[in-house]
Amino acid sequence: MDRGILILEEATPIWMKMFHHRVKCNKRLFWGTAVALIDGPQCSQGQFPITQNVTVVEGGTANMTCRVDYNDNTSLQWSNPAQQTLFFGDKKALRDHRIELVRATSQELTIRVNDVSLSDEGQYTCSLFTMPVKTTKAFLTVLGVPSRPEITGFTKPAMEGDEITLTCITSGSKPAANIRWFRNDKEVQGTTEINATGKSFTVRSSLLFQVDKRDDGIAYTCSVEHVSLYKPYMTTEVLEVHYAPQLEITHSLIIPQEGQYFKLECVSIGNPIPEPVLWSKDGGELPDIERMIVEGRELTITTLNKTDNGTYRCEASNHVGTSFAEYILFVYAKDFPGPTTDPNALGQRGPDHALIGGVVAVVVFITLCLIIVLGRYLARHKGTYLTHEAKGAEDAPDADTAIINAEGNHVHAEEKKEYFI
Repeated sequence: MDRGILILEEATPIWMKMFHHRVKCNKRLFWGTAVALIDGPQCSQGQFPITQNVTVVEGGTANMTCRVDYNDNTSLQWSNPAQQTLFFGDKKALRDHRIELVRATSQELTIRVNDVSLSDEGQYTCSLFTMPVKTTKAFLTVLGVPSRPEITGFTKPAMEGDEITLTCITSGSKPAANIRWFRNDKEVQGTTEINATGKSFTVRSSLLFQVDKRDDGIAYTCSVEHVSLYKPYMTTEVLEVHYAPQLEITHSLIIPQEGQYFKLECVSIGNPIPEPVLWSKDGGELPDIERMIVEGRELTITTLNKTDNGTYRCEASNHVGTSFAEYILFVYAKDFPGPTTDPNALGQRGPDHALIGGVVAVVVFITLCLIIVLGRYLARHKGTYLTHEAKGAEDAPDADTAIINAEGNHVHAEEKKEYFI
């Protein structure tokens, strides 16, 4: 018997045996009570459904396509992960308003799932109803979009020295989202915790640190990154820190002199801003309010004199604490040309070149004196030696006589010494 002819009852008529090669595919022929299924030679070629996996963001639209290269009007069918038929050909089988038909032909069946949810994820089946039925699978992956992050743990305002914990939370992500922390533009490391909630995840990241005044006005940013996002979600909070005042006094003159106009300014930082600034001199009130004028943070002495010498203090406070700064004023004579010994001005001036030049000149002078004294001393001793040794040797006929004459004159050495002045 030829391949592809199945006889269910009685013998197959001879004309069917002769005709089966002209039949395309999957044709049932009836002859009385005899039924034959003819499978022609083309049936094994292109008679297999082809699908592709699909990935879609939650809330989006997924198109599921099933194709065959060759089909003789055999029906295609899509089924969901629960094996419920969605479409059989162009006939809708499941009452779900989100699912609709896109295209139904003998070679393609495409359906659309709108407003996709996480529950739609799974393995879908496309079936081609040949004998036997041929199926292929397509996996629908649904990405859960994370919620916008929220930062908790801010206390406004924070006090310097406090220990605080900032927490950033995002939920609904699938797969789990990634959280990053930034202090202004610099990344800092937090502690991350991931919890599963059904098919999605809740991600929590915490940042623990001790607050100081440098954190005042700093922006802390929580960034949520996920494959479903075109760009990260970001939430930023600016930290406010309250701290005690810090004061510094600046002055308008390096060398204050009599008769000059002189100004002191109390520069302060603190949060809240300390107000007002209190000025005092030598532990008491300002002695001459006519010449000493206070305007806000500034103290102006209109005409300096020697009685203004002393220690000036500015003091400021806020609800966190009180601070002060001091300046020692020394008033010089009106035409004083030399370097100042003002302890507040030391370290603010450059090197005194006149003083350095004077020191160098003194060192050079002392060195020259030492050289002259040493030269005279050496010359003096050298002359004495020559006088003693050579006396009486000038007229000697030979060396031996010169030595004897020189030695004989030693007794007169004391009275014949030569001195160089």
